[in-house]
Amino acid sequence: MQVTYYFDPLCPFTWRTSRWLVKVAPERDLDIHWRPFSLAILNGGLANAPEQWRAPAEASFSALRLIASLSGSPEGDAAIGRFYTEIGNRTHGADAPISAEIVLAAAEAAGIEDTKALHDESLDAAVRESHDEAFQSAGPDIGSPVLWPEGAPRGVHGPIIGPVPDVDEAVKIWDAVAVLAAGDTVFEVKRGRP
Repeated sequence: MQVTYYFDPLCPFTWRTSRWLVKVAPERDLDIHWRPFSLAILNGGLANAPEQWRAPAEASFSALRLIASLSGSPEGDAAIGRFYTEIGNRTHGADAPISAEIVLAAAEAAGIEDTKALHDESLDAAVRESHDEAFQSAGPDIGSPVLWPEGAPRGVHGPIIGPVPDVDEAVKIWDAVAVLAAGDTVFEVKRGRP
């Protein structure tokens, strides 16, 4: 089954959800399509980011440009998956803020030789288009990530998880999310964060 995962590398909750999805993929034969979702766009643009978040937001947006450039290419999803794993291990896995240097190092470690897309503002339209698709599929009042299983009428925001569960629990969560996403009745399941 194809599942589209819209994400912003800046978000630690999105990172944990992605690790859950990667763990579930071989168990449920999921083909993950990685697509950009921009928290900067959601919050009014890079210029509106608070000063302390501007550099991380810009670094994340440059990563989204590279992701947009890889989307649809023959090696696209595999390369994006490797790239995101490298970013996440260097940031969320190391308790370090995302930076331009980390994004470049992650691209190189993922085997992406052409990194010009990181600074190619012409890709901003593709990032916005993907973001808008995700937002329209699951919005309003959503953020990163958006998960859209094949055949589901709409995408869903989340699931937002705490620690990445073991395989058995991860599969149970997937099965529940897949059932909820397949219908158009349930629009929110939530409880407070610990």
